[in-house]
Amino acid sequence: MKALLLILAFLGPVEDLDLGVACAVQDHRRPGLEAPMRALSSYARPAVVAAGLLVVLGADVVSGGGWSTVRLAAAALAGTNLAVEVLKRAVDRQRPDGEHRRSNASFPSSHAANAFVLAWVLSARWRRGAPLFFVVALLVAFSRMYLNRHFLSDVSAGAIIGAGIAWACARWLPVRGRVARGGSGAGGPPDPPVLVETAGL
Repeated sequence: MKALLLILAFLGPVEDLDLGVACAVQDHRRPGLEAPMRALSSYARPAVVAAGLLVVLGADVVSGGGWSTVRLAAAALAGTNLAVEVLKRAVDRQRPDGEHRRSNASFPSSHAANAFVLAWVLSARWRRGAPLFFVVALLVAFSRMYLNRHFLSDVSAGAIIGAGIAWACARWLPVRGRVARGGSGAGGPPDPPVLVETAGL
């Protein structure tokens, strides 16, 4: 009972914050931003993510990095989407625009989760691009609020899930031991030894 009361006490302020941010964002929607926000939102769709992985694979093969980045991204995306789908069905939250389907619930945001998986993996592979990758991921997350498809807590949870699972996959993938013996030892965010060695940098 105490745990339930604690959860309810926490959810109240979160709900108030979500509604306040949602209202503020919707009040500032502008016609000129609709197309860019829809384009950003499409960045984390499965087809676009798959195309992005093909680009990464091509770049890795050309640079001699091999398949390691794609393996990491695929594992992280699979784990992330599994976690997101389970939570969507368990929480069954109505979207801010009124849509309410358990299979496509509001919490957490799969777009934000996928965007942050890719930002984390790509930042580890190409460290100098890390600020750009994470800015794009943040913009994707914001676009979901702008388009009135998610609340702030939805995209925040999605971002944490995506980045967290990418980090965990990088630490525990079976390739870790083999890479550690042959890597260069250079670092990369946010778990330098594993990721940069995995990428062969």
